[in-house]
Amino acid sequence: MADRFVEALRKLEEDRDVETLVEVHTEDCDVGNVAVPRTFSGHDGLREFWKSYRDTFGEMRSEFRNVFADDAGHAALEWNTSGRANGKDVSYDGVSLLEIEDGKVSRFRAYFDPRTVSSQVVD
Repeated sequence: MADRFVEALRKLEEDRDVETLVEVHTEDCDVGNVAVPRTFSGHDGLREFWKSYRDTFGEMRSEFRNVFADDAGHAALEWNTSGRANGKDVSYDGVSLLEIEDGKVSRFRAYFDPRTVSSQVVD
């Protein structure tokens, strides 16, 4: 499942295709990250979350250093995302945690230092 999530994220980054991410999440999924003070629920919430995230960047690409998954429905992905935002180069590291039910992501959280991103983007 972690590999399917990574491929869906690539489609978002390269083609702005959020629907592939929708396909790998449960209908009642819960998504969020440390930079946004709320969580997003269901497929509509997922669309809002990922579209807003993608719209932050012009071009972007995530590279995954480590991907761990177990048979109990958990996955952890260590990554670096780099790209351009507000005409400036941006690069930051983080970890995403996935909870998986019936072969789909039911909960997604991304953890990173938001100050690292804002210090590179804000004048």
